[in-house]
Amino acid sequence: MDEPIDAAHTRPEGATDEHVLASGKFTEALAYLERARGHLYSFHRLIGEADAMLDEVVDNLRAIDKDALADRVSDEIRGRNVIAGRWTFQLVEEFDDGYYTVYRDLERTVRDEIMEGKRHVYEAEMKQSRRTPKQPGHEKTPEDVTGTV
Repeated sequence: MDEPIDAAHTRPEGATDEHVLASGKFTEALAYLERARGHLYSFHRLIGEADAMLDEVVDNLRAIDKDALADRVSDEIRGRNVIAGRWTFQLVEEFDDGYYTVYRDLERTVRDEIMEGKRHVYEAEMKQSRRTPKQPGHEKTPEDVTGTV
């Protein structure tokens, strides 16, 4: 590897391949957690929309004189907790305030301690090793796109 991509992604002095790998793997794991969090928020929104649609279901059942079925939908499922005592907003809040916050904060602590807070050093080194200097589309940074690479 010739020179680093930029100062923000340069391996700190004394950081070994193992330091870069440990920090990089934790950051990768955090990316998976972020994806899971996105799915949780999608779940939250989908459940909310499905519950809101039940208003129309109840109205439609009443319109065809199926009041007993409308009452069951209204009483048994509309507004029901998705798990004991919780709607999905409560799941999202508990996840965000608990597991997610601890995970995210610990990833930052590990990165701060072993990589001086620098993010994506592993990826920056991979980029540098895979790029073809002076080849369009292989510039180190956006500033290098001007054609002076």
